[in-house]
Amino acid sequence: MTDTDQPSLRLATFGNGCFWCTEAVFQRLAGVEQVMSGYSGGHVDDPTYKQVCTGTTGHAEVVQIQFDPSVISFDELLEVFWKTHDPTTLNRQGADVGTQYRSVVFYHDESQKQQAEHFKQKLDDAGVFSAPIVTEIAEFTKFYPAETDHHNYFNEHGNQGYCQAVIRPKVDKFTEVFRDKLKQA
Repeated sequence: MTDTDQPSLRLATFGNGCFWCTEAVFQRLAGVEQVMSGYSGGHVDDPTYKQVCTGTTGHAEVVQIQFDPSVISFDELLEVFWKTHDPTTLNRQGADVGTQYRSVVFYHDESQKQQAEHFKQKLDDAGVFSAPIVTEIAEFTKFYPAETDHHNYFNEHGNQGYCQAVIRPKVDKFTEVFRDKLKQA
């Protein structure tokens, strides 16, 4: 998903840990038209999940988001990004450790770069987190969709142990905090 299907839609690409968790959060936002789990930021063409999990391909697990900026802004997506993971831990989110789980914003244009850098600086200056933010802000180059069994993972496998223990609490917390930004059922 490197181009949007509709000219009015924009792309955002975020890595903030396990893409199953990240996908489950962003899918629920009004104005988000599509969320695709995949890989970005590495040096291997067409990597597999198994390869990325080794931490040797340079890729991060990411979600690529098609969004309607007339409904939700890039800044609002950044707010969700910053508040739904720990951007102060280098190459780690919870029990997931490795460069593939790094906190990263892959910007698609100069405006996204400036917005991400400004937001990051604002959070650091305000001391929102107890440690400095280590989120990488890098130019988007290429996105590789994950294998289909990773798409829509939480919605299709919500009763599995990992989903109940890790993803469900994150989605529940997100739903409470961002109630006013959710899609209407």
